[in-house]
Parts: sequence; C-alpha cells; structure tokens
Amino acid sequence: MKTYKPYVIAALILLIAGIGFLFFNSYGEWEKPTVRIDQDISSIGKYTTTNITFIDTRTGLRNTNVTITQDGKTQVLSLINYTDSVTKETTLTVTIDAIAMKLHDGPAVLDVVATDNSLWKNKTAVSRQITIDVTPPQIFLLTPTNNINPGGTCVVLYRTSKPVIVTGIKADNQFIQGYPITISGKPCIITYFPVPADVRQGAPRIKVTARDQAGNESSINLPHLIKNKKFRSDKMVLSDNFLQQKMPEFQNQHPDLQGKTPQEIFVYVNSQMRTDNDSVLREICQKSQPRQLWEGTFLRMKNAAPMALFGDKRTYHYQGKAIGESTHMGVDLASTANAPVEAANHGIVAYAGYLGIYGNMVIIDHGLGFFSIYAHLNSIDVKNGQEVKKGNIIGHTGTTGLAGGDHLHFGLLIGGQFVNPQEWWDPHWIADNVSKKMAVSF
Repeated sequence: MKTYKPYVIAALILLIAGIGFLFFNSYGEWEKPTVRIDQDISSIGKYTTTNITFIDTRTGLRNTNVTITQDGKTQVLSLINYTDSVTKETTLTVTIDAIAMKLHDGPAVLDVVATDNSLWKNKTAVSRQITIDVTPPQIFLLTPTNNINPGGTCVVLYRTSKPVIVTGIKADNQFIQGYPITISGKPCIITYFPVPADVRQGAPRIKVTARDQAGNESSINLPHLIKNKKFRSDKMVLSDNFLQQKMPEFQNQHPDLQGKTPQEIFVYVNSQMRTDNDSVLREICQKSQPRQLWEGTFLRMKNAAPMALFGDKRTYHYQGKAIGESTHMGVDLASTANAPVEAANHGIVAYAGYLGIYGNMVIIDHGLGFFSIYAHLNSIDVKNGQEVKKGNIIGHTGTTGLAGGDHLHFGLLIGGQFVNPQEWWDPHWIADNVSKKMAVSF
C-alpha cells in the first residue's frame, strides 16, 4: 500500500480548501442582494416616482422585478435581466401612474425582488403594504370675508377633508405655512398672511393650498379686498458728522470695508448689508412654535413719540445727490436715552445679538410664524430660547446699527415678511380681524 508523505496531504488539503474558498466566495456564495427603497411610499397618489437601489457586490445582479398588486391583479412596473453578469449596483426610477394603471383608492401591495448570479440564485424580496389615494383634499374656508390693508396682516382659517402634510397660503411666488389648531374642539388650520406694503390693486392672486401624504394637491381662491393706503415719503439728508460717527461701527464689523470712504460704506450698508440682514431675519423666522403664544393687544413702548412709521419711503441725499433708497419696515419710537424696552407680548426669544443695520437686536417668536423685533438696543437683557411674558424688560434703547439717535425700532414679521405693527397695537383691529374669526363655529 502506497503511503503519501505528510506534506503532500497538507498540499491537497490546502488545494481543496482554496478551491472551496474561491467557490463559496464567488459562484457558490450564499449572500443575498440588497434592496433599498429610497423614499417613503406608504401612500401613492395619481403620479408617483420612487428610486429603488439594488446591490450585489459578489456575483452581480441576475434580474430585478418590481410589481404592484391590487384586487388580485398584478402589474409590472419594472423587469430587467442583466446579461453582462457584472452589474454590481444600480438605481432604478420607478413610476406609478395610478390613473393610467386604473388603480383606485384603497390598499395595494408593492413587491420588489432581486436575484443574483450565484449557483443558488440568491433572492431578496421586499413587500410593502401601500395605500392608493388619488383623491385630492377638499378645502373649506371658515373666513370667507378678508379685508386687508397694504402692509397689513390677514388671518385665514379653514379645514380640509383629510389630513394634509403641507398647507398654507400662496400669493404669486410666495408661500406662507399654515398651522393646525383646534377651535371648538374641532381641528382646522390657521395661516397668518402678510400683504406687501407696495401691493397693487387686484394683486396678488391669493390661494389656499393643501397637499396630502400621497402628493395630491388642491387649491382655492381666497376671497379678499385690498384696501387703499398711502405711505409717506421722506428725504433724508446725510451729514458728514453722521457718516463719520456711524460708519466706523460697520468698518469694525466688516474688515473688507477698511479703506472705503464714509459715503461708500453707507451705500454698501444701505444696499447689500440691508439685503443680507433681511435674509438672516427670514431664516430665523423659518422656525416658529406650532402654537399661539401671544395674548391680547401688543404693547407699544411707554411714553414714546413716533419718529418714523411703517412703510415710509426714504431717499438718502449726500451733498445734494441721491445715493440710496429704502422703505422703513417698522416704527421708530423715541423716549429718553437708554429707556427700558418691554416685550410686546408673550413669546420665546428666537435671537438676541448684533445684526448689521439693526445693531443689538432681540427677536421674539409669538408662535404660528409670528415674530416681533426690537432693534438699535444699547443693551440686551435676555438670551436665546428664553421665555418672556408681555411687559418683561428685554433690553434698553440705544444707537447701535444704522440709527441716527437713541430710539427703538419696533417691527413685526409674519412668515418672514414685515407687517404694520400699528394694527396689532389696536384692540379693535384685533377684535375684528382675529378674535371674531377665531370664534367661528362649524
């Protein structure tokens, strides 16, 4: 009997092990493909697209299959055979045209299957229970009468026939978010809507919109009347003393302004910096408490004279030439120097710090997209995230930012846009345009 030497046996074992290793890590591997559906498609509307990613890093994909089944009828959305044997990963965009496929409102099943090129044809199957929903939400207005001042606020209440995920007011290219609330124990939606100060009669086209989870969207026109209102125009003469006093403050904040003349700095501050600062304000106002925090009439600064009003159109002149324009988007109130500034209403501090033309400033969130601002402060006595009550001292007046003298610049923003504060100082306006609308029954 022939005897094999130990090293020959060892070599045979290694050879068999190597062949086994290669086999089970290639053609004989057992690993199943990966299937990833990139979007939440629990609800399908009239026309829905979703991305599905298939991955098999070993032997590659043999075929993929996507189907939808309703009432026992299965329809193929995608069927691909990969003949090259080298496709390791692919992402398919699958379209579900519910109307063309004659799908109806109700349950359905989405099945996704991937098979690899291994000897065993490893398979991964993903099944999703979905709801077909091709019916758009209906919108029912609860505030059919809406009289609005240019630069003013409109409060709109409505309900929808089904739950929605995005809703609000659209006016031309502007969208203002609506918030769910409860009135008389019933759910509805409220939107605080701003109308620009320079709005023209007959514009903008205002619509109430709503979109459900399946992507179905509907809209209706909002009945409204834009009232006539004129705003003042002012000629502001810039003195050398004012420019030499104020412009270094902005030079210190922006090193790129070094070497510029006071006149050049003012032109930059009044144009580019003003635009940049207002963009920051809009960004801050994107995050608002989803409930009403304010209560009753907003406070006006005590013993203060109005120095400038909302909507004042200003033209700035220097040495006899116009060098800039702006529209005043708040009310300037002057009292004694370093006068205490009170929170106009209950809320949460959304910002407390320095911001360009506004200087030291506090922004208070009153909920549902409604904010108040207090600018040109000498000192700030609150912090970000702090809860404040109406009448709490939040700071003291000053001359920081683009201010020619000690005063408070008070402003209100709805959906990131300035509105006239004088409306919210008036208890009769609040009663007619807010409280009575909130007292609706349905």
